[in-house]
Amino acid sequence: MEHMKRGLSGVKTKNKGINRERLIETFQRLVAIDAPSFQERAMADVLKEELTRLGFSVEEDGAGNHYGGNAGNVYGFRKGTIPGSPILFSTHMDTVEPARGKKALVGADGRITSDGTTVLGADCMSGTAAILEALQEIEEDGGECRDLEVIFFIGEEKHLRGSAVFDYSRVKAKESYILDLTGPVGTAAYQAPTLIQFQIEVKGRAAHAGLSPETGIHAIAIAAKAVVRMELGHVGEDMTVNIGAIHGGEASSNIVPELCHLVGEVRSYSHEQAMEQTRKIEELFKEEAEKAGGSSRMDYQILIRAYRTPEEHPCMGRFRRACESLGLPCTLIKTFGGSDQSNLFQHGISGLVLASAMELVHSCQEYVEIAELVKITELVRFLMQNK
Repeated sequence: MEHMKRGLSGVKTKNKGINRERLIETFQRLVAIDAPSFQERAMADVLKEELTRLGFSVEEDGAGNHYGGNAGNVYGFRKGTIPGSPILFSTHMDTVEPARGKKALVGADGRITSDGTTVLGADCMSGTAAILEALQEIEEDGGECRDLEVIFFIGEEKHLRGSAVFDYSRVKAKESYILDLTGPVGTAAYQAPTLIQFQIEVKGRAAHAGLSPETGIHAIAIAAKAVVRMELGHVGEDMTVNIGAIHGGEASSNIVPELCHLVGEVRSYSHEQAMEQTRKIEELFKEEAEKAGGSSRMDYQILIRAYRTPEEHPCMGRFRRACESLGLPCTLIKTFGGSDQSNLFQHGISGLVLASAMELVHSCQEYVEIAELVKITELVRFLMQNK
């Protein structure tokens, strides 16, 4: 008797290749689920059901409780039949706004878009659909695969919040593939930066701007002088610095402003250099404030820590073999963006972030090429089954 399954799309199939129609339907259904950050309940329920149907033991943690959310990270393990250590695949469940009422519209040109009023949600539903379809195809072909682990994280778009609180003691794999990168399939990022976000408060002294401006200490002027002295944009080859917002004063033209607040960030492939640059910025503002008789205070948060996957790590060789076998260009890159791989690396799990058929993400122009969606599904399946 032929082995037939009813997948997420509700379509019965028995073919041994990538089922293009079912893959598209799976992607469309996932896109239609509203899952803004920390509101991933409906998505988590669907993914838990799918993993269970595909033979995984499934757990959901309490990550949402840390952030006032309604769902936790979803973890699944499936025992394989091919010898070798487990392999971990991961995407995130949340989607940036505007993300409510999304629809995935298939064009005659082979491109999938939203209706233009929301993001599409390919970040990260294209990778999620690829994982589910690859598992479905493996199941229908007899289930030959490595030991597999899957994690679907919450709150990734809020600086990797879900993966920051995950209990990694349950993870057996030391090799990971995160499906969360733009670019042609066959592209993978092996390095990402530390990201430090900082807030600075400059304090001066208020005074009447017309009657006695000389008795005031102009907080905005202090901040302006400090910003002019900063190195912004690219600082060397491996660092960027930015001031993203400035707010000061009491919205009145006749008051010398007492306070000014700034928000900025530092990114660097070197964690130590990022910390050093942050300290330099703090000292620079203190100097300018003290010259004028004011003061300044900086607070900062390390949102992402830098990592680099070693060239000799097994995930590198496995990825190259997969690309060669499938006729894909193998392009290894650095990225200045963040992904859950940063937190995995801090817990001893090295890996790659794979391009997963999503383009123009975080915009209402986001799209997926169906041909690329098929390619990433083929790639994931190969990685799951390769010795």
